[in-house]
Amino acid sequence: MGKTQNIELERSSGWRGSRELWLLAAKQAFLETGLEAVKIQPLASRLNISRTSFYWFFKDRNALLDALLEEWDEKNTGAFLLACEAYADTIAEAVLNLIAVFHDEDIFEPQLDFAVRGWAHQSDKVMARVNAADERRLSAIQALFQRFGFPSEEADVRARTVYLVQIGYISMQVREDKPTRMARVPAYVKTYCGAVPSANELARFNARVGFNPHSPPATDPT
Repeated sequence: MGKTQNIELERSSGWRGSRELWLLAAKQAFLETGLEAVKIQPLASRLNISRTSFYWFFKDRNALLDALLEEWDEKNTGAFLLACEAYADTIAEAVLNLIAVFHDEDIFEPQLDFAVRGWAHQSDKVMARVNAADERRLSAIQALFQRFGFPSEEADVRARTVYLVQIGYISMQVREDKPTRMARVPAYVKTYCGAVPSANELARFNARVGFNPHSPPATDPT
């Protein structure tokens, strides 16, 4: 999950919340407990709002689930599309733009992606939506490689290499400390595109993801 989003309400008599607030509560319940937790009454209790207020914003639970899926697709798939269209002087810089998506939970939520993929195993409709999102993401990455002169077939394979490795990190719930993960970035870039990022490109990437390679390692205060 991305940075913790707290639900802080100023309640008054008759206050119903908002569509965004119900959706945020649904996402938090989904990530914390699972799909079964995304039900109207538990969410109303979580928000300390009357159950009937829900129906001002959603027709029923299915409409809420559809909105949750739409938010996932718009945010997480959208992050890929924007990264692939971002300005880059070199293919190495373009790949760094793409890798940065996986380092910024404000624009891409890995735990939400993981949870939606789990949901897809319970629903053919959701599986179709996930498959379509994966194809859009892969097509965007392939187009990125083609923009830098890679033939279509090679661009397709390189796109799959980038994407499946990064989604594998999410699906396998890989845990790496940040210095270890960042130390691997230059080699990943070379593997993905055959080019080594320059020192300036890496410096810009590190700044973008908030990493200072010269910071001393964190120590245990105990």
